[in-house]
This record gives sequence, structure tokens and C-alpha cells, in this order.
Amino acid sequence: MVCLGNICRSPMADGLLRRKVKEHNLNVLVDSAGTANYHVGSQPDHRMIETAKSRGTNIHDLRARQFSKKDFQEFDVIYVMDESNLSNVNQLSAGDNEREKVKLILDELHPNEKRSVPDPYYGSMHDFMDVYDLLDKVTDVIIEKIKNGEIR
Repeated sequence: MVCLGNICRSPMADGLLRRKVKEHNLNVLVDSAGTANYHVGSQPDHRMIETAKSRGTNIHDLRARQFSKKDFQEFDVIYVMDESNLSNVNQLSAGDNEREKVKLILDELHPNEKRSVPDPYYGSMHDFMDVYDLLDKVTDVIIEKIKNGEIR
């Protein structure tokens, strides 16, 4: 899961998917990162932690890190939150095989529509709740695809 600073969208997607992987007893490694190094080592934004906690997802123990080239070797699928992150991650790739791993996360809900997960950072608590709901829906789809063998 990749966004810009790794303190709002990607840790929320990470936390939701980790929780669901555990609930379904799936053997899947989930992590998140940011394309920028603004917040390396920091907890997720307090508003995202609060939103997640109020909905039964714990993300307070996550720490921001920057996406690196080694992530292409560590992960089979790299979900990005928007086209800017898609471009930034693809610039670090070593070729087509690595770029094929990188996907816009909302394409799982709306194939080929190139929708972005809105960044709630400069918004209200309502915006954080909306992002949670959106990522909750898409991680449900991802879990079903993992269970069905469509995502490995």
C-alpha cells in the first residue's frame, strides 16, 4: 500500500488489509510506504488513528517508511492510492515485470477507471471517515480475490 507520506491513506489500507488477512487466516504479507520521506518513522496521522480505532482497526503501531526499489522484490502486488504515486513508484522500477506489479487500488472496485483515493490530510474528520469506508470496501474485494486465487 503506497501513498505520498505514508501517514493517512496507505497505513489505513495496510491496517484494514492486515486485520482482514488475520481474520481469514491467510498467509499474506501486508505493508505500506510513502513515495516521499516527509514522515519516516512517524505514526499515522492522529485523525486516521482515531478514525481507524473508532471502526475497530488498530494502526497506531505502524510507522511511516519510504518506498524503495527492494519493495519490488518483496511484494507481488503494489497498490498505490493515486496516479501521482503510480508514476513515482513506476519511476523506481527496473522494467515491465516490476511495473506490472503496480496497480491503482481503486481499480479493484472500478476496473480501468483510474480513480484515486482522496487524500484527507487537509480535510475534515468526515474526509477521514470517507477514506476509511472506501478502503474498507476495496480491501474486502482484495480479500475475496486472494481467497479465490486471483491475487497471489
